[in-house]
Amino acid sequence: QVQLVESGGGLVQSGGSLRLACAGSGRSFVNYAMGWFRQAPGKEREFVAAISGRSGITDYGDSVKGRFTISRDNARNSMYLQMNSLKPEDTAVYSCAARGSTYSSPSRVPGNYATWGQGTQVTVSS
Repeated sequence: QVQLVESGGGLVQSGGSLRLACAGSGRSFVNYAMGWFRQAPGKEREFVAAISGRSGITDYGDSVKGRFTISRDNARNSMYLQMNSLKPEDTAVYSCAARGSTYSSPSRVPGNYATWGQGTQVTVSS
């Protein structure tokens, strides 16, 4: 079972950029489809982006499409989220997640992910 730790959150002005990282431990990291989700206070968890295990197929939520880029480096057991043109409404706790090892396709559904990181706060000031 993979374990996940996020990093890279912080405070940034509107229009700025941040790069989040998700470090995975455990075996066969390449077999896991992974995703980024976010949750703002008082709101439901929202799908941000996801990426398949080996083929690099990506999917993005409508609110971030064209501004955020998801990527992964399987040799480093890591996944990234490059966030550009940030807006105050992007403020949330961002969490990375991994699907079970038998599922290599990305998913928008939080319940399809077996392992979650602890989350990292992203705050965008206006």
